[in-house]
Amino acid sequence: MCANVFGALKSLFRKPFDGGKRTMDNGSQQPHTQQMPGPFTGYAGPQGPYPGQHPALSRLDEVQREIATLGPQVCSYSGLQSDREYKRLERELTRLLLEVDKVETEGRPELQQARKRAAGEVEGLLRYLEGNATHPSRLAIEELTLEVQNLLNEGVVGPFRQGQAQDAFEISEELVEAVQDVAMRLAQVKTGGSVPLRKARYKALTRVCAVQELLEGRVRTQTLALPLSDDTHEAVQRINQVMAQVSGARCQEVALLMGLSGRDSCAHLARVLTELLVELDALDVSSDAAVRNYRKQVVEEINGLLKHLDLEGEGEETRRYDLAQNDSIREIEAIRSRVSVLREEVLRHGAAGQGAELQGLLTRLDQVDTGRNPCIREARRRAVLEVQALTTFLDLWEALGRRNPGPDEPPSHASVWHVLASLCNLQAKVLGFDGKRADKSYMVLEELLTKQLLALDAVDPQGDQGTKTARKQAVKHAQNILSYLDMMTDEWEY
Repeated sequence: MCANVFGALKSLFRKPFDGGKRTMDNGSQQPHTQQMPGPFTGYAGPQGPYPGQHPALSRLDEVQREIATLGPQVCSYSGLQSDREYKRLERELTRLLLEVDKVETEGRPELQQARKRAAGEVEGLLRYLEGNATHPSRLAIEELTLEVQNLLNEGVVGPFRQGQAQDAFEISEELVEAVQDVAMRLAQVKTGGSVPLRKARYKALTRVCAVQELLEGRVRTQTLALPLSDDTHEAVQRINQVMAQVSGARCQEVALLMGLSGRDSCAHLARVLTELLVELDALDVSSDAAVRNYRKQVVEEINGLLKHLDLEGEGEETRRYDLAQNDSIREIEAIRSRVSVLREEVLRHGAAGQGAELQGLLTRLDQVDTGRNPCIREARRRAVLEVQALTTFLDLWEALGRRNPGPDEPPSHASVWHVLASLCNLQAKVLGFDGKRADKSYMVLEELLTKQLLALDAVDPQGDQGTKTARKQAVKHAQNILSYLDMMTDEWEY
């Protein structure tokens, strides 16, 4: 957090330099001098009192005010070393460091100490600025952003710029899945609580998730029976033209959000889309229900684009990316705490009617408002998986308790149930696991679960459909346990 930096640089905002509070010991009592505004008090030297502060302290006082202005900018900067803002901040801090170095101390220890402390503050801000801009997590965020840019440039922006027909442009499901994968990896980048890193991750995530939603929307509309024939109604031709413009606007918006367009702006595109809405609203389609429905769908398309066009300043305000006091996160954490209690009850005493409460917790999670915050969505997703993991364990535990195999049960089917019993025992250990991936116990659990998958693979159904279905479900259950173990040990953070 930025506060940690200021904690190390206390004099930046809280505690003034004390260089001017002391008087030099030259064997005589120095007369009292009037204090001047700022962090430094008046100073009297051996050659007689100055009519206020010592000139050196006055200059350091001016530097201190500039530091106080630059400090918050440095501590909230979330870009890279190549960015213009980084170079400006670095240039200003370097200038201040040179200004401090020019201050004449006349060999006096008090003045030297004051100058040293001022230089230390500026150097601390320079280190903080560089450290965040070059932090491995910051570079990982940039690398993932570039990966998305390359995917979108190849699959959306490039073909659009090459003049492919806008209304025939198709978004593949593979591209949507690839973008979703990058979003998941972005959400798992560690920030260590650093404000610049959290801001950088959040800004990148909001854009990637917005693009993902735009692509998913395009995949859905490809299945609609659009556009209508021009001879359906006199207004259809214009609606078809608008629809073509909307298709092009989608490609432009993807380019804008991901920094692939340097010419237009989100504000300009928002104005264009708003004008299209006004034009659609003015069309008289009251006499034809099909055309009214068509226009409605086009309007919804435009509104879907507009809602993502205010992301240029997204992540700049603390309330956007600082989730410590977020009501949705508080609700999620409250649910997770209750799940933890239920999990302890189940592992110690077995099933005792927790299933109904777990279903209620899923309903509460479904009602959590995530807004556009991808971190809250990820937090909710993980909480849902926690509830589902405990629910599936209870279901399997109860199914094993009810099991009463008949004498004619196929041996292969019995083999699947034998593996399921082993999986139930292993899942109990996974649910109670509280370690890290480097722990030996984690590796043992992972190995045992993998062996169960191999055991299932070795089961020969011998044409029995029931065994085939049971084995398939058992494989999925084992894979889910492994995924849950990975999720609980990946050290994800908000």
